[in-house]
Amino acid sequence: MGCLKNVTRAIFLTVVVVGFMALGGQNWIKFQFKNFINPSPDIVKERAQKVGDFSKINKEFEIEKAAGILGYNAVLAEHKASGQKMLVVDSGKKTLLSKEDIKANDAEDRIKNAINKFKYQAATIEEFRVTEKGVMKSYGQEIPYVRFTARVKKLPIGEISGIISVVKDEKGNDKILVSANEKEKYSQLISNEFFKEIK
Repeated sequence: MGCLKNVTRAIFLTVVVVGFMALGGQNWIKFQFKNFINPSPDIVKERAQKVGDFSKINKEFEIEKAAGILGYNAVLAEHKASGQKMLVVDSGKKTLLSKEDIKANDAEDRIKNAINKFKYQAATIEEFRVTEKGVMKSYGQEIPYVRFTARVKKLPIGEISGIISVVKDEKGNDKILVSANEKEKYSQLISNEFFKEIK
């Protein structure tokens, strides 16, 4: 009796799936998958709002992706003319890096430890070096940053330069701010322009 019930259920599900596909279900699935992988600009803006207010950023910047990954919300933007990338990661209450880590004398070691936590990444960072420290504005605050150089393995980029900073928002969540470009193309002015407009 149970075997007949399972066969009947399988036939019913097959009929439902075939009917769904015959009525355009395959196109609906493709559309949903495409929206998940390449969401519309409106969906990207909506997702970015979970990380901060990006409405005031200059038009020379484009928000490419905004997504939630492994409990973190992240926004990836690009400066269209230079190709410089900016990343804002909301780590919530899970501290990956803190403002104190950025200010510390051993900031380089602390950042390397944070980088090593992500062994599954497609590209690995090697020869990470802090070259200087500075201050910039973001989320309405003066925040410290470290300038770095590094080599990216498994990607054709090679050597990069950029900054890493951390800011605590009004809810007490840490936001990790990263900006990077090919070593000779990196511009601190571009980073300052982008991050100062995020609230």
